[in-house]
Order: sequence, then C-alpha cells, then structure tokens
Amino acid sequence: MITKRTKHQNRPAANRHEVTFAGNKSGPKVYRGIVNYTAKQNYRADLRQEAVARASAIRESSRQKKETPEKKVRGAKAKKAATEES
Repeated sequence: MITKRTKHQNRPAANRHEVTFAGNKSGPKVYRGIVNYTAKQNYRADLRQEAVARASAIRESSRQKKETPEKKVRGAKAKKAATEES
C-alpha cells in the first residue's frame, strides 16, 4: 500500500510511504490491517473502502488460477459413448 505524505510535497522520493502486508495472511487480516493503518495515519475516511477494494483486486489478480476440468458428456451422448467403450 502506498500513501502520500503531506511533508516533502516537492520531493517525490520522500513523499511516498510504502507499507507491505504479508502474502501468507488471510484476506480479512490484510483488509483489517489496511483499515487500521489508514485510520491511524489520518487517511481520508471516505477512501478507506476504496483502498480495501484495491488491495482485494490485487490479491485476486495475483492468485493462481485453477485449471478448468474437461466437460463431461451427459444424456444421450454419454449413453452412446458408454456403449462404444464396452
């Protein structure tokens, strides 16, 4: 999570504050951490939900996708395939 500081507005390297949350924690723990951090840093209260939504989207996009299983044949086609195999 990256937030801007009010100090050092003309110093781009110094006006950003980065906080990382462990990847092995569950979603609700990370989101609670984001809410607590933003509340303590006097972040705009109306943007807290957007910060959590953004973190959720990042977590979702970095998650491993499952492979889709092959579709099973059903109905008359399944009966036909079963008779052909035996």
